[in-house]
Amino acid sequence: MRNICMKVSYDGSRYNGFQSQPDGNTIQDHIEKAIRMLTGEELNIIGSGRTDAGVHAKAQMFNFLTASAIPIERWPLALNSRLPDDIVILDAVEVPESFHARRSAKRKTYRYTIDTGKFPDVFGRQYRYHHYRPLNVAAMREAIAHLIGTHDYTSFTSAHSTKKNHVRTIYEAYIEQDGPFLHIYVTGSGFLYNMVRIIVGTLIKVGIGAVAPGDMPAILEARDRSKAGPTAIAQGLMLWDVYYSELDAGLSDQSQG
Repeated sequence: MRNICMKVSYDGSRYNGFQSQPDGNTIQDHIEKAIRMLTGEELNIIGSGRTDAGVHAKAQMFNFLTASAIPIERWPLALNSRLPDDIVILDAVEVPESFHARRSAKRKTYRYTIDTGKFPDVFGRQYRYHHYRPLNVAAMREAIAHLIGTHDYTSFTSAHSTKKNHVRTIYEAYIEQDGPFLHIYVTGSGFLYNMVRIIVGTLIKVGIGAVAPGDMPAILEARDRSKAGPTAIAQGLMLWDVYYSELDAGLSDQSQG
């Protein structure tokens, strides 16, 4: 058996997230169907993580075991011809049998985009959250800096989270401004359910003056979902990148972009 890792980019607007769900219509469902059409194999792919309904990915990683002898360089084109136009395989690499797209991941980066223009940009509206009120970006930058480090992020996960341990590490968190667009980048060891969207919702409260930047440590310490801001809408969120060590058969060199 061969263990193959792939990088996929997708527009999540019309899907129920990455991971298979009882109602179907997920990115995983479509990829597994494409593989089945190509090789005849019934298999389950392993994603580096899940994305919720409406969330996009610039670089989601997944792996699977296959008995197929198809040359590695032919996999992306072969699958793309069997996938919807809004799901595109960007790269493929053969990895050791021990490689696991989720467990082998060292860190992940998400990007959330806010459109602060007077009117929404009609051509990019499905990838941004339009916020019509002015935002204090300096205050938001001061606030997000408090989230860097290893913390219990219970305040920044859904009350429906099933994880027993809410301790995670955020390695980097910052805001870039590009004209009317604010790009919020968060890189961490892993993320809880709705974690980035709740962080963004809280930062928006800071941006409008409803929460002080200095309140962020107390919100973290409270470990209480009600102390943080609302959950920002899904469409502005994108899984930006997933990072692996060089030990993973050169995956960092061949599959990172």
